Amino acid sequence: MGGYYGAKLAVAGHDVHMVARGAHLRAIAERGLMVWSPLGDIVARPHAAASTADVGVVDLVLYAVKTYDNVDALPLLPPLVGAGTVVLTLQNGVRSMQDVADVVGASHVLAGPTYIATALSGPGFIEQTGTHRRIVFGEAFAAADAPSPRVQALAETLAAADIQAEPVGDARRPLWEKFIYLAPFASVTGASRHPAGVLWQDPDLRAVFLTAVREVEALAHAEGVAVSPDTVPKIEAYMEALPPSTRSSLLIDLSSGKRIENDALAGDVVRRARLLGVPTPVMETLHAVLKPWASGGRERPQGLVHA
Repeated sequence: MGGYYGAKLAVAGHDVHMVARGAHLRAIAERGLMVWSPLGDIVARPHAAASTADVGVVDLVLYAVKTYDNVDALPLLPPLVGAGTVVLTLQNGVRSMQDVADVVGASHVLAGPTYIATALSGPGFIEQTGTHRRIVFGEAFAAADAPSPRVQALAETLAAADIQAEPVGDARRPLWEKFIYLAPFASVTGASRHPAGVLWQDPDLRAVFLTAVREVEALAHAEGVAVSPDTVPKIEAYMEALPPSTRSSLLIDLSSGKRIENDALAGDVVRRARLLGVPTPVMETLHAVLKPWASGGRERPQGLVHA
């Protein structure tokens, strides 16, 4: 995701630095970053760096690592941040903007959800499936009715690089509206090991999913976030139109033996709900089912026995 947006900005003529590691870093340095896409293939030639200390202060940081990498990635942010730096976090979930603010200061942080399907097909190769490349973003800690000047300016920069940018006054609403869908979808597909089509066509799985959606919607209201009153009907319409083979990124990572974002999705729902006294029994169950797989591994987690 970060590589894709960085490549689009680099091709548009911006001075882009990418912090990477291993074979991916070497590939970018040697032959650039290649993006295969239905919109047209591109080859970007950003600067490749192993450390943010090699980059220095920048105008914009796109923070797009998986949430489970935060323990390593967040400490890399301070060398990039100067007085006028903006840090736009695109991570899944709703807690990233606070995690980033704790490191760089709230005044630097913008946040929002992104809608894109990409995969790292090999070192220096990103594959985009579909044509969505949408970022809905705004101020994380200075909510207003309209986008701030810096949000509007960044939206224009992204749009000029062929990125679908939607500036908003308050980042929390779009973040939570995606979270209401994503936390249940990732959790149910992951726990069941089935894609969207099975989830939506099986009446029992559909009921579990929609109950979980309503639990997270209730949590959003308890958090004081004014999500759209038709959020759930929109999710139902979206699921009807979703290709049956669609898998959540959590399910893809789980199937590949990689770490999963259970803590930032279902886990965050459970923690917040307990603090506010909001009942979330389905999300609690899904979180518990997925928790032993949080660190990855294709085999059954050690210590579990098959009855």
